Amino acid sequence: MRIVSKRAITEFVEGHPDALEPLLHWYQVAKRAVWQTLVDVRRDFAHADAVGVFTVFNIAGNKYRMITAIKYRWQVIYLRNILTHAEYNRGKWKQ
Repeated sequence: MRIVSKRAITEFVEGHPDALEPLLHWYQVAKRAVWQTLVDVRRDFAHADAVGVFTVFNIAGNKYRMITAIKYRWQVIYLRNILTHAEYNRGKWKQ
């Protein structure tokens, strides 16, 4: 998969350094993946969820949430947001 905006990861870890290792792990796994459906994603990340048109990943034991748009046909992942669990629950990212 091609991941668009690794910059989102580097910017997020500036304020949340404990997220670096889990996000880099996600990045390495996703980069090597060839996902065709959410079922494939869940083989690598069991707690990934479809929320509307987005796929949401739990990061660092559910401390953080990463919202992505996965275009399976083109093998591209767009990183939309990385949020704390509290920010995610407020739901502003859905707008």
